[in-house]
Amino acid sequence: MDRDDEQFLRQAIALAREGMDRGDGGPFGCVIVKDGQVVGTGNNRVTSTNDPTAHAEVVAIRAACARLGSFQLDGCTVYTSCEPCPMCLGALYWARPARIVYAATRADAADAGFDDSLIYEELPLPPDQRRYAMEQGAREEALAVFAAWKAQPGLVRY
Repeated sequence: MDRDDEQFLRQAIALAREGMDRGDGGPFGCVIVKDGQVVGTGNNRVTSTNDPTAHAEVVAIRAACARLGSFQLDGCTVYTSCEPCPMCLGALYWARPARIVYAATRADAADAGFDDSLIYEELPLPPDQRRYAMEQGAREEALAVFAAWKAQPGLVRY
């Protein structure tokens, strides 16, 4: 990790502290950088917005994508105060940054009361064995929408 990485990682940690001190939500912060310039920042805002998806990384991804005018973070580095949770990791994979740099680990987060182990344990299970009931229905109708999507001219894949 070079000096710039450390600087941006410390900025993410500072955002975590500032958001926590303001009462926005949990102690998490994120900075997204492209070509040495910050293009998006975020801190956890779950409790202040009543939005369970308002994790620091998701907030920062939304800000960066809006600023870049793109749904992907090509060439970006994501600096986050903690190893991304499963939801944020999924969002980051969809956004496709070049790199992810984090400070604290998921074990550190669990020790602070943010334990994601249940999600990691549930992911490999078949849907009918997961904690929350999942049922499938109307598949043929849904497949017709997918077929229409695939048949669109000028389809933008992501």
